[in-house]
Amino acid sequence: MSKRPIEVVAGVIWKDGLFLSAERPAGKDYAGWWEFPGGKVEFNESLGDALVRELQEELGITPTNFDFWMEKTVEYPEYTVHLNFFDIWEFSGKVLSLENQRFDWFDITDIRDVKFLPVNYEILKMLKERELKK
Repeated sequence: MSKRPIEVVAGVIWKDGLFLSAERPAGKDYAGWWEFPGGKVEFNESLGDALVRELQEELGITPTNFDFWMEKTVEYPEYTVHLNFFDIWEFSGKVLSLENQRFDWFDITDIRDVKFLPVNYEILKMLKERELKK
């Protein structure tokens, strides 16, 4: 029996050469782990619309210049997650913690001591390789 994937959007938000990450709050799966901001795509919602909505809900910002970067599918025993990553180059608004989670800006070349979600380590490695080529 095939599992219908859960569509998720995630934003790699850039500012002054750093990227934004948020810590998953208490009460959620993987609480205390860091991730790229984003969330589930709603029924009949485009990926871009979902990205804008999620970042407005979580952080109070509106992406104004963003590009689809890559996708990754992750299989879990109970479900499948289809992750859609976007680079966000510009946004309006001030970053706020609207869902009571910590956030911080990170240098892609110095993230050794940060506990990211396991699926994100491959993404971070690809980001680092891409940024070092610039």
